[in-house]
Amino acid sequence: MKHVLILGSGMVAAPIIEYLLNKEYFVGVAGIDTERSEELINNHPNGKAIYWDADDVEGLKKLAVDYDLLVSLLPYKFHVMVAKVCLEFGKHMVTTSYVKPEMQDLHNEAVEKGLLLLNEIGLDPGIDHMSAMKIIYDVHQKGGEIEEFYSITGALPDPAIVDNPLGYKFSLSPKGVILASKNDAEYLKDGLKVYVEPKKLFQDIFEYNFPDVGVLDVYPNRNSIDYIDIYKIPEVKTILRGTFRLKNWCLALDVIKQLNLLCDEKADYSGKTFADFVRQTAELEAGDIKESIAKKVNIPVDSPAIESLAWLGLLDEKDMGRKEDSPFEITSDVMIEKMWMEEGDRDMVAMQHVFKVKWQNGDQEVIKSRLLDFGDPKGHTSVAKTVALPAAVAVDQILKGNIALSGVYRPVEKVIYEPVMKALTEMNIEMVEEFGLPLNQNIEK
Repeated sequence: MKHVLILGSGMVAAPIIEYLLNKEYFVGVAGIDTERSEELINNHPNGKAIYWDADDVEGLKKLAVDYDLLVSLLPYKFHVMVAKVCLEFGKHMVTTSYVKPEMQDLHNEAVEKGLLLLNEIGLDPGIDHMSAMKIIYDVHQKGGEIEEFYSITGALPDPAIVDNPLGYKFSLSPKGVILASKNDAEYLKDGLKVYVEPKKLFQDIFEYNFPDVGVLDVYPNRNSIDYIDIYKIPEVKTILRGTFRLKNWCLALDVIKQLNLLCDEKADYSGKTFADFVRQTAELEAGDIKESIAKKVNIPVDSPAIESLAWLGLLDEKDMGRKEDSPFEITSDVMIEKMWMEEGDRDMVAMQHVFKVKWQNGDQEVIKSRLLDFGDPKGHTSVAKTVALPAAVAVDQILKGNIALSGVYRPVEKVIYEPVMKALTEMNIEMVEEFGLPLNQNIEK
């Protein structure tokens, strides 16, 4: 029996633990919350909860000896440490997080030792890579070129359960969702690089009508240009990776950023009300706070963005109960308190790829590939399933010897994405593909 060590027992751990136990692997779950680990193992005879602190490198080395593969579901800053332990003790590694330069630097050593350090095998990154590469590979094999490529993903609440003006509820990593709103972005449009500075991230948006969902907003996601090399599409003239959001989120977050409510500089807010906090941080003029905000950012007083601030309680004359703190922590804590998914709510994952393809005879067509998945309020969230199950299938394939690669990889190789996507389809996580569409089906940004 092969042994798999899962590091971390957070919100996406349940599906991978369940999958591997059902495949008759021995699964150790290591973390500081052993009660949570035991709950996830659910008395399975092949599961073991282990107390381990992520800062305890020597403790991990002792654990690694008894396992064939380690899965890191830890915060990204720990992945390189885990990878180095794997290299020292001759173990494969799987993680759903982005490849950082420090991880890529381990490639040659992993090749020399015949070990696979597989990264980005989750949802986004993960399913997006695999489903895109399936089509890119097929187009290239037939002699075609990818002229334009849009890849957009959103982890969202089911629109039917949204009950707030921001159009969002948190199902996973809330601080991370808000932190991502502070990113910059870069993409390629008609052969020209477009850079979007952080303060303008939510001003560079467009709409997309997603089948069976409706109109969603799209904003650019980090650096899309890097994916020209990752996806091996040097011919592409337009490439944009984006994020889906329901209406009003981008508008509200843009105003929150313009008011400086996500900055990290600490100040003393002792005795301050929420309205005081907004006035001070945004340097508003005296008078009615809604009118002052409207004038500051040049929007109507009845804008959904101002309605959102009021709904969050950020305009209330109520003592915050804070001392020294940062606007980011205050604002994000308020959002998390009021916007967490409740029992009975379900989440949704929407993914859309749009390709403009040119064939050797000069013909052009649009190809689309999309995923729409909903969580089960009585089971796993959609985010947990779509992040964890690709990793789970990859673990199974690696330990069966079906992925004979060594080095640091993303799932852009056919030997990885074919079996993983096939298994996901069997679990009803399936891309819907459309070929031969007219050019008016392309995204016009």
